[in-house]
Amino acid sequence: MITLCMDTSSKYLAIGLIKDDKLIQKVQESCWKRQSEELFPKLQMIMEAADLQPENIDRIVITKGPGSYTGVRIAMTVSKVFCAMKNLPLYTISTLQLYAGMAEHCRVLLDARGGRAYTAVYDKAVLNGEESVLSCEEILKEIRPETVIAGDGHLVGREDFWPDLCENFLILKDQWQLADNVHLVVPEYLKTAESYMPKAK
Repeated sequence: MITLCMDTSSKYLAIGLIKDDKLIQKVQESCWKRQSEELFPKLQMIMEAADLQPENIDRIVITKGPGSYTGVRIAMTVSKVFCAMKNLPLYTISTLQLYAGMAEHCRVLLDARGGRAYTAVYDKAVLNGEESVLSCEEILKEIRPETVIAGDGHLVGREDFWPDLCENFLILKDQWQLADNVHLVVPEYLKTAESYMPKAK
């Protein structure tokens, strides 16, 4: 069983190949606003390294957001087209859950611009509260000293921490959600798409 996993929802491009229960190839690098340019070259690179062809892929798992308006759509569009053409199952997972992995009391922060962040607290993959968009000031009031921060920690005066996203795809395998209909898979932004669009002058 070969699984292709992809995340393009934030500043990183992460692509991994899982064979059964083992991660056999991966790439993760900062590609802010370049994911669409780098996705196919990097995908081809790890496919060749694993000695695999596109027809060897049995299923795909991607992040469904929240994240960059364009970024979330890149991996989602590619995977939807591929799965529809090949009649393959498509799985999704929350971007914030992927970043948290199996960490205890992990506060995930992904820059949502304008002094805000996509955020949630996960305890060993279990959501504590809800995923939301909050101002950095609001988040600062909620953070405890022992809180583990994943993502854009600088937004609240902490160090940035970027986990191994491909490894997290694998360890969170039980959290993947199978899409009933590939064509109906849509990004989750936590706010309306209109708010991302340039405002009329």
